[in-house]
Amino acid sequence: METIEVSRSEGVVTIAMNRPAKKNAVNSAMWDELLTAFREVNDNPDDRVLVLTGAGGEFCSGADLTDDARPAGGSLGSMRHVADVILTLHRMAKPTIAKVFGVAAGVGCNLALGCDLIVAGESARFSEIFARRGLSLDGGGSWLLPRLIGLHKAKELAFFADVISSAEAERFGLVNHVVADADLDKFVDEWAARLTQLPPIALSMTKTMLNNSLMTSMDQALEDEARSQSVNFSTQDTVEAMRAFVTKTTPTFKGR
Repeated sequence: METIEVSRSEGVVTIAMNRPAKKNAVNSAMWDELLTAFREVNDNPDDRVLVLTGAGGEFCSGADLTDDARPAGGSLGSMRHVADVILTLHRMAKPTIAKVFGVAAGVGCNLALGCDLIVAGESARFSEIFARRGLSLDGGGSWLLPRLIGLHKAKELAFFADVISSAEAERFGLVNHVVADADLDKFVDEWAARLTQLPPIALSMTKTMLNNSLMTSMDQALEDEARSQSVNFSTQDTVEAMRAFVTKTTPTFKGR
């Protein structure tokens, strides 16, 4: 990998966007490598949690608009390739955490918002910068923002393209937690470790149902819950959870 760093430890995979001279702006090579890495994490049963972050004290400053490399199909083909990456992250059957230092702008902001959980350092800054560049939202922002913060707040961020602090992002409802920069690694490590101890199959189905919740009727949601619970009751993990409850011990979930 030329533009990202991938590390693994006890079920947690950390992917760091690694172009610090460009504040980790995403070029064509990085899109390719992110797609490959996301697919590998999704398919590897030993990978339980994904942490997405950036190298050099920044998260991601957005797309590298100086990058001339384009996938086949020109700009439309390029944007469809971006969509593949965003959808692969969104559909990942495992919990994902964005660990945000520094700037998260444009598609970098939306890569963070596309994760299940977002923890930001006090230095973090967020911006839907597109309008300042003569562009409209991309990276899933048009879908994510209204669902996260409501339509009118989404329009405020998108129209004005302001850079907001981590504290403002927390008030907007964009992030789960803001912590001191010095505590960010520890906080995310603890959250990721907790997630690795939870039942993978049950978490996966819960994630899918929550992602689909605003497009689903109550009838369909109840049916999806019934099907999911039927699957859970057929797994060894649920048997293990019941055993641990009765014996007052800590369960060990293996994702089967």
